[in-house]
Amino acid sequence: MRLLLAEDDALLGDGICVTLSEAGYATDWVTDGESAESALQTGEYEALILDLGLPRKSGTEVLRHLRSRGSDIPVLILTARDTVADRVSGLDSGADDYLVKPFDMDELGARLRALLRRSGGRSNPIIEHERITVDPASHIVTLEGRRVDISPREFAVLRLLLENRGKVLSRARLEEGLYSWGDEVESNAVEVYIHHLRKKLGAELIRTIRGVGYTIDKSGDARLN
Repeated sequence: MRLLLAEDDALLGDGICVTLSEAGYATDWVTDGESAESALQTGEYEALILDLGLPRKSGTEVLRHLRSRGSDIPVLILTARDTVADRVSGLDSGADDYLVKPFDMDELGARLRALLRRSGGRSNPIIEHERITVDPASHIVTLEGRRVDISPREFAVLRLLLENRGKVLSRARLEEGLYSWGDEVESNAVEVYIHHLRKKLGAELIRTIRGVGYTIDKSGDARLN
Protein backbone atom coordinates (compact mmCIF):
# COMPACT_ATOMS: atom_id res chain seq x y z
CA MET A 1 0.00 0.00 0.00
CA ARG A 2 1.57 3.25 -1.17
CA LEU A 3 1.36 6.54 0.72
CA LEU A 4 2.58 10.08 0.10
CA LEU A 5 4.11 12.01 3.00
CA ALA A 6 4.52 15.80 2.67
CA GLU A 7 6.58 16.99 5.65
CA ASP A 8 9.47 19.48 5.70
CA ASP A 9 10.88 18.54 9.12
CA ALA A 10 13.72 16.14 8.28
CA LEU A 11 13.81 14.37 11.66
CA LEU A 12 10.05 13.91 11.87
CA GLY A 13 9.75 12.89 8.22
CA ASP A 14 12.45 10.27 8.60
CA GLY A 15 10.81 8.91 11.73
CA ILE A 16 7.43 8.66 10.02
CA CYS A 17 8.93 6.89 7.00
CA VAL A 18 10.66 4.33 9.22
CA THR A 19 7.47 3.74 11.20
CA LEU A 20 5.34 3.32 8.08
CA SER A 21 7.90 1.05 6.45
CA GLU A 22 7.87 -1.20 9.51
CA ALA A 23 4.07 -1.25 9.25
CA GLY A 24 4.29 -2.49 5.66
CA TYR A 25 3.56 0.74 3.79
CA ALA A 26 5.56 1.99 0.80
CA THR A 27 5.99 5.71 1.45
CA ASP A 28 7.15 8.46 -0.90
CA TRP A 29 8.38 11.54 0.98
CA VAL A 30 8.41 15.14 -0.29
CA THR A 31 9.39 18.27 1.66
CA ASP A 32 7.47 21.11 -0.04
CA GLY A 33 4.02 21.83 -1.40
CA GLU A 34 4.93 22.03 -5.07
CA SER A 35 6.63 18.64 -4.94
CA ALA A 36 3.56 17.23 -3.21
CA GLU A 37 1.29 18.48 -6.00
CA SER A 38 3.61 17.04 -8.65
CA ALA A 39 3.70 13.65 -6.93
CA LEU A 40 -0.09 13.57 -6.57
CA GLN A 41 -0.52 14.29 -10.28
CA THR A 42 1.90 11.61 -11.44
CA GLY A 43 1.60 8.88 -8.79
CA GLU A 44 -1.16 6.68 -7.44
CA TYR A 45 -1.52 6.76 -3.66
CA GLU A 46 -3.88 5.25 -1.11
CA ALA A 47 -3.56 8.20 1.29
CA LEU A 48 -1.79 11.54 1.82
CA ILE A 49 -0.16 12.58 5.11
CA LEU A 50 0.10 16.36 4.81
CA ASP A 51 1.88 18.96 6.92
CA LEU A 52 0.18 22.36 6.71
CA GLY A 53 3.36 24.42 7.15
CA LEU A 54 5.14 23.42 3.94
CA PRO A 55 7.50 25.74 2.01
CA ARG A 56 6.85 26.89 -1.58
CA LYS A 57 3.13 26.08 -1.26
CA SER A 58 1.23 25.55 1.98
CA GLY A 59 -0.46 22.29 2.84
CA THR A 60 -3.80 24.08 2.83
CA GLU A 61 -3.23 25.21 -0.77
CA VAL A 62 -2.21 21.70 -1.77
CA LEU A 63 -5.34 20.28 -0.14
CA ARG A 64 -7.72 22.78 -1.72
CA HIS A 65 -6.21 22.22 -5.16
CA LEU A 66 -6.41 18.46 -4.68
CA ARG A 67 -10.11 18.59 -3.81
CA SER A 68 -10.84 21.06 -6.62
CA ARG A 69 -9.56 18.43 -9.06
CA GLY A 70 -12.12 15.99 -7.68
CA SER A 71 -9.67 13.71 -5.89
CA ASP A 72 -11.13 11.79 -2.96
CA ILE A 73 -7.84 10.42 -1.63
CA PRO A 74 -7.92 10.25 2.19
CA VAL A 75 -5.90 13.10 3.75
CA LEU A 76 -4.47 13.16 7.26
CA ILE A 77 -3.21 16.60 8.28
CA LEU A 78 -0.17 17.03 10.53
CA THR A 79 0.33 20.44 12.10
CA ALA A 80 1.58 22.33 15.12
CA ARG A 81 -1.46 24.63 14.90
CA ASP A 82 -3.77 23.40 17.63
CA THR A 83 -6.51 26.02 17.88
CA VAL A 84 -10.11 25.09 17.15
CA ALA A 85 -10.17 27.57 14.26
CA ASP A 86 -7.12 25.90 12.68
CA ARG A 87 -8.67 22.44 12.99
CA VAL A 88 -11.97 23.65 11.54
CA SER A 89 -10.18 25.35 8.64
CA GLY A 90 -8.22 22.20 7.81
CA LEU A 91 -11.28 19.96 7.90
CA ASP A 92 -13.35 22.44 5.88
CA SER A 93 -10.58 22.54 3.26
CA GLY A 94 -11.12 18.83 2.65
CA ALA A 95 -9.04 16.96 5.23
CA ASP A 96 -10.38 13.69 6.61
CA ASP A 97 -8.55 13.79 9.93
CA TYR A 98 -6.25 16.03 11.92
CA LEU A 99 -3.23 15.21 14.11
CA VAL A 100 -1.51 17.88 16.20
CA LYS A 101 2.26 17.82 16.71
CA PRO A 102 3.86 16.38 18.73
CA PHE A 103 2.08 13.07 18.38
CA ASP A 104 2.70 9.41 19.12
CA MET A 105 3.56 7.20 16.14
CA ASP A 106 1.10 4.57 17.36
CA GLU A 107 -1.70 7.14 17.11
CA LEU A 108 -0.57 8.10 13.61
CA GLY A 109 -0.76 4.45 12.59
CA ALA A 110 -4.21 3.98 14.13
CA ARG A 111 -5.64 7.10 12.50
CA LEU A 112 -4.17 6.10 9.15
CA ARG A 113 -5.68 2.62 9.37
CA ALA A 114 -9.06 4.15 10.22
CA LEU A 115 -8.87 6.47 7.20
CA LEU A 116 -7.98 3.63 4.86
CA ARG A 117 -10.70 1.45 6.33
CA ARG A 118 -13.36 4.12 5.81
CA SER A 119 -12.17 4.91 2.29
CA GLY A 120 -12.46 1.21 1.46
CA GLY A 121 -16.02 1.09 2.77
CA ARG A 122 -15.19 -1.14 5.74
CA SER A 123 -16.31 -0.63 9.32
CA ASN A 124 -14.65 -3.74 10.73
CA PRO A 125 -10.91 -3.26 11.38
CA ILE A 126 -10.36 -6.97 10.63
CA ILE A 127 -10.42 -8.06 6.99
CA GLU A 128 -12.24 -11.37 6.61
CA HIS A 129 -12.40 -13.51 3.49
CA GLU A 130 -13.78 -17.04 3.62
CA ARG A 131 -11.33 -18.96 5.89
CA ILE A 132 -8.82 -16.11 6.15
CA THR A 133 -8.63 -13.17 8.56
CA VAL A 134 -6.16 -10.29 8.31
CA ASP A 135 -5.49 -7.76 11.07
CA PRO A 136 -3.82 -4.65 9.57
CA ALA A 137 -2.91 -3.32 13.01
CA SER A 138 -0.99 -6.36 14.25
CA HIS A 139 -0.12 -7.84 10.83
CA ILE A 140 -1.54 -11.16 11.97
CA VAL A 141 -2.97 -13.49 9.33
CA THR A 142 -4.95 -16.59 10.27
CA LEU A 143 -6.25 -19.48 8.21
CA GLU A 144 -9.14 -21.34 9.83
CA GLY A 145 -8.10 -19.79 13.14
CA ARG A 146 -4.46 -20.87 12.82
CA ARG A 147 -1.84 -18.15 12.58
CA VAL A 148 0.16 -18.10 9.36
CA ASP A 149 3.60 -16.48 9.21
CA ILE A 150 4.04 -14.26 6.17
CA SER A 151 6.65 -11.65 5.32
CA PRO A 152 5.88 -7.90 5.37
CA ARG A 153 5.76 -7.69 1.57
CA GLU A 154 3.65 -10.82 1.29
CA PHE A 155 1.31 -9.15 3.77
CA ALA A 156 1.25 -5.98 1.63
CA VAL A 157 0.33 -7.95 -1.51
CA LEU A 158 -2.36 -9.92 0.33
CA ARG A 159 -3.88 -6.81 1.89
CA LEU A 160 -3.94 -4.94 -1.41
CA LEU A 161 -5.65 -7.83 -3.20
CA LEU A 162 -8.17 -8.35 -0.39
CA GLU A 163 -9.06 -4.66 -0.25
CA ASN A 164 -9.68 -4.78 -4.01
CA ARG A 165 -11.58 -8.05 -4.17
CA GLY A 166 -13.24 -8.58 -7.51
CA LYS A 167 -10.78 -6.26 -9.27
CA VAL A 168 -7.79 -7.37 -11.32
CA LEU A 169 -4.57 -5.67 -10.24
CA SER A 170 -1.67 -5.59 -12.65
CA ARG A 171 1.87 -6.50 -11.68
CA ALA A 172 2.81 -2.81 -11.99
CA ARG A 173 -0.03 -1.81 -9.65
CA LEU A 174 1.10 -4.34 -7.06
CA GLU A 175 4.71 -3.15 -7.37
CA GLU A 176 3.54 0.42 -6.72
CA GLY A 177 2.12 -0.76 -3.41
CA LEU A 178 5.37 -2.47 -2.44
CA TYR A 179 8.14 -0.05 -3.32
CA SER A 180 8.88 3.57 -2.40
CA TRP A 181 11.02 5.95 -4.45
CA GLY A 182 14.60 4.74 -4.48
CA ASP A 183 13.78 1.14 -3.60
CA GLU A 184 15.24 -1.47 -5.89
CA VAL A 185 12.41 -3.33 -7.62
CA GLU A 186 13.33 -6.99 -7.51
CA SER A 187 12.85 -9.00 -10.69
CA ASN A 188 9.72 -11.20 -10.56
CA ALA A 189 9.16 -10.19 -6.91
CA VAL A 190 5.38 -10.02 -7.28
CA GLU A 191 5.25 -13.50 -8.79
CA VAL A 192 7.37 -14.84 -5.92
CA TYR A 193 5.11 -13.27 -3.27
CA ILE A 194 1.99 -14.61 -5.00
CA HIS A 195 3.56 -18.08 -5.11
CA HIS A 196 4.35 -17.98 -1.38
CA LEU A 197 0.84 -16.77 -0.50
CA ARG A 198 -0.72 -19.59 -2.49
CA LYS A 199 1.44 -22.16 -0.70
CA LYS A 200 0.55 -20.76 2.73
CA LEU A 201 -3.12 -19.84 2.23
CA GLY A 202 -4.34 -22.10 -0.56
CA ALA A 203 -3.65 -22.39 -4.27
CA GLU A 204 -7.17 -21.27 -5.12
CA LEU A 205 -7.02 -17.96 -3.23
CA ILE A 206 -5.37 -15.77 -5.87
CA ARG A 207 -6.29 -16.12 -9.53
CA THR A 208 -3.98 -15.19 -12.38
CA ILE A 209 -5.66 -13.39 -15.27
CA ARG A 210 -3.29 -14.06 -18.13
CA GLY A 211 -1.82 -10.93 -19.62
CA VAL A 212 -3.65 -8.71 -17.11
CA GLY A 213 -2.74 -9.41 -13.50
CA TYR A 214 -4.04 -11.02 -10.31
CA THR A 215 -7.30 -11.02 -8.38
CA ILE A 216 -9.02 -12.43 -5.33
CA ASP A 217 -12.66 -13.13 -6.08
CA LYS A 218 -15.37 -11.77 -3.86
CA SER A 219 -16.79 -14.44 -1.56
CA GLY A 220 -19.27 -16.57 -3.45
CA ASP A 221 -18.09 -15.54 -6.90
CA ALA A 222 -17.73 -18.40 -9.34
CA ARG A 223 -14.18 -19.26 -10.23
CA LEU A 224 -13.40 -19.48 -13.90
CA ASN A 225 -10.53 -21.35 -15.49
